Amino acid sequence: MTLHLFDTATREERPLTPLNPGKVGIYLCGPTVQSSPHIGHLRSAVAFDVLQRWLQRQGLEVTMVRNVTDIDDKTLTKAADAGVEWWAWALRYEREFQAAYAAVGVLPPAAEPRATGHIPEILALVARLVDAEHAYVLDGSVYFDVRSFAEYGSLTRQALDDLAPAPDAPADDKRDPRDFALWKASKPGEPDTASWDSPWGPGRPGWHIECSAMARRYLGDSFDIHGGGLDLRFPHHENEQAQSRAAGYGFAQLWLHSAWVTQSGAKMSKSLGNGLLVSEVLEHHSAAALRLALAQVHYRSMLEYSEQTMDDAEATWARLSGFVSRASERVGAPSAQAVAQAVLPRPFVEAMDDDLSVPRAMAHVHEVVRAGNAAVTAGDDATVAEALLAVRAMLDTLGLDPGSPRWAEASRASEPALKALEVLVGADLVARAEARAGKDWAAADEIRDRLQSAGIIIEDAADGARWSLAEEG
Repeated sequence: MTLHLFDTATREERPLTPLNPGKVGIYLCGPTVQSSPHIGHLRSAVAFDVLQRWLQRQGLEVTMVRNVTDIDDKTLTKAADAGVEWWAWALRYEREFQAAYAAVGVLPPAAEPRATGHIPEILALVARLVDAEHAYVLDGSVYFDVRSFAEYGSLTRQALDDLAPAPDAPADDKRDPRDFALWKASKPGEPDTASWDSPWGPGRPGWHIECSAMARRYLGDSFDIHGGGLDLRFPHHENEQAQSRAAGYGFAQLWLHSAWVTQSGAKMSKSLGNGLLVSEVLEHHSAAALRLALAQVHYRSMLEYSEQTMDDAEATWARLSGFVSRASERVGAPSAQAVAQAVLPRPFVEAMDDDLSVPRAMAHVHEVVRAGNAAVTAGDDATVAEALLAVRAMLDTLGLDPGSPRWAEASRASEPALKALEVLVGADLVARAEARAGKDWAAADEIRDRLQSAGIIIEDAADGARWSLAEEG
């Protein structure tokens, strides 16, 4: 393969060399389902959906595993405060997350395991760590002994003594204040349904152990890629890697982390009160525009969110879907098979193979759209057909093909506006032609400048003026 990805562990781009030829296993840290999803949650899901689609476009079989953390302290507390069973509370928000993923076209994972559905695997892994003397029992809880594992801190390149204590128990009770819980003993007042029997007493899994156990269950002792949001690097992913490798497993070969969505420079989160719920955003903007806004910024770059972000994404989507609509009306839409099998333009492929450089890939999409719009205006049907297939094939790999069944309705929504625009611009072009014929250059220039200020480019040719929508950038 020619795909190179930035490995967070080594801080360099590395070629993806699947452990099993022709197959790629990916474990993506999914949601903790204790509240409604905001668009920051979707950033990671969309980024890894683009990765999955690109790998599949290269003919690879992808096994995507995205977990659900359906039990933790906040889930129990919020459910109790609301007077609702914790499992009902978790299921409510799990469904909200699934609906949000589906709304922006994220492919369903091959497996979507819940922590509570894998207690046997979790118990087996904890017992293995205890037997290997990498973990110890304290008052019914089990803690990972970070000083027993020399590689601890290697993922994030931090020295152990520089790290803050873990919050699982008072520092005086643990061998080291940085030791973290693998198994949490049941606390007074917690519901019986939130407790499972174990060799160390009743309790429930710690946050980190679930991912190690489920990744191994579905992807094996070693797998290709582990992904998640940048905020999970420490302590979650550091702890995952430590406990899995201390147990003797190879675990992830590459680590990928997507950057945050920010508002005014601050990470989008519930705790800061700046988390825009997906449901609220979709009340005012199309799902296609939201996916485009999340996908078109490089996955390792921070995405600054504002209303202008979404307005720009809506305008870009209108240009893309407008071209596909106009071109398809003129030369006919290519079949789904033709789109799936089309040879992608080399600049697009090179951009995607360079650590999924979607901004560079989109720049080439816009170049082809510009050429395609000019060909539509010029009546060059051969060029129109070529551009249409290339644009749809490129956007298909990003999950944003306006001609696909998934986005066809969103694309059709822009058609009335596009037809109205054609009538209005056409009338202005007639008026401009009349002004030029009468040598009223000031009036002709005023019409051209007014259209240009509205984002419409006029090109004069021997057979008349042509217009197209300006591209961003």
